[in-house]
Amino acid sequence: MDFGRSERWRLPTAIKILIAGGFGAGKTTMVGAVSETRPLRTEEMITHVSAGVDDLSGVETKPTTTVAMDFGRITIRDDYMLYLFGTPGQERFYFVWDELALGALGAVVLADTRRLADCFPAIDYFERHRTPFVVALNCFDGARPFTVGQVRRALELEPEIPIVLCDARRKDSGKEVLITLVEHALRSGAEPVGTAP
Repeated sequence: MDFGRSERWRLPTAIKILIAGGFGAGKTTMVGAVSETRPLRTEEMITHVSAGVDDLSGVETKPTTTVAMDFGRITIRDDYMLYLFGTPGQERFYFVWDELALGALGAVVLADTRRLADCFPAIDYFERHRTPFVVALNCFDGARPFTVGQVRRALELEPEIPIVLCDARRKDSGKEVLITLVEHALRSGAEPVGTAP
């Protein structure tokens, strides 16, 4: 049998996507909600050591933080495999981002409208590296609703950057965000980060 020519043995195309955003925006939740496998998580308890280092405003009751990454996977038919990498949201872990971003098709910037300014580091990073991204507004219970236009102005986003509403806890909502990102990345014609043009 010629395995090299058999459609049955053809490997799926791997697509790497980052899920970024501020601390407590819902990145770990989103990766866990959409992943078809049990997600890999690198969460540790928040201790007194982070006092004065990490800004916990608005998420004072959050007991854990991602210290390296979250990882999940989605199979799209037999043709494509999405690999999801959730980035750490705290500034002291930003050094991990360059490694995680290598080869990524694009990124989701998950935003908590209660702390919208926490998105700026992720947006700046992806703009600087010319990585296609979308902004997903995680609709937290009790959060003040903002219009897409208000968010676009507050984050100073170009008109072509998609902004979508989502609930990071819901699988179908997370998948819609990922579809929006892949469509945006394909329209932009961008090459994955770190690949030759």
